[in-house]
This record gives sequence, C-alpha cells and structure tokens, in this order.
Amino acid sequence: MRIRGMVTMLVFALSWMGSAAHIGARQASSGEQYAGMWTGTYDGAGTGQFEMTLDKGQGGTMTGKVSVKTEGGDYSADLKTVTFDGAKMSARYDFPLDPSAEIVMTATFDGTTGKGTWSMRPKGQSDELASGSLAFTKK
Repeated sequence: MRIRGMVTMLVFALSWMGSAAHIGARQASSGEQYAGMWTGTYDGAGTGQFEMTLDKGQGGTMTGKVSVKTEGGDYSADLKTVTFDGAKMSARYDFPLDPSAEIVMTATFDGTTGKGTWSMRPKGQSDELASGSLAFTKK
C-alpha cells in the first residue's frame, strides 16, 4: 500500500511538472514576454531610427505597430502579422510610402535587446527590393 501511494504521488508530481512546462513553452512561443515598446536603428538600403510596439491582442495573438524615420519621409504602420517561435519573431507590414510594397522583419530577442533583418518586397512576393539589418532595445 505504501508503494502505491508513493507511485501515485510521483505520477502526480510528473504530471504537474509537464503541465507547467507546457504552459511555459506556450507563453514563450506566443511572444507575450516581449510586449512593450522597443526603439532602435536600421541600416542597409537606407538608415534611420524606429520604434516598435508589441501588444498581446485578443485571443492571445501578438499585435503591434512601427513608427519609422526615413530619408524619404517618416511613417507609422500597423503590423499585419506578428509570430514568435521562442525568441524569434517574424513580422510584416504594408509599406505606407509605396502601397505596392511590404516590409518583412525577422529578429531574435535576447532579454532587453534584439537584432535582425528587414526586407522590402512587392506585396505577396519573395523578391527583395531592398534589405538591411536592425537592432533595438526595450524602452
């Protein structure tokens, strides 16, 4: 009887630990811990500064927006997609200065900093018109 009680407690403890790990993994892949304002710089075909705000939207999906300072004019845009795979983010938004183009960003977060790449593409296509790198910190 004593062994059965110990086995039951062990099974319960392992189930609880697996549940906690699953919840932690789900939160890590959703990107919730990266919500907030991020400021940084970009370079490549152009250089400038940007602010990116990430929020937890309805249904737990991440949403966001960017405000970008460019040589051709400043702009703001809503992120059309934001996905996370652990600390890796992929995001896309319509480029307001050219309605036929979109910006695709990929970045890896490391605590309160991040770095990655951006590329401008014709909407819905993979051909790059311009590209570069970006780096940012949590504000």
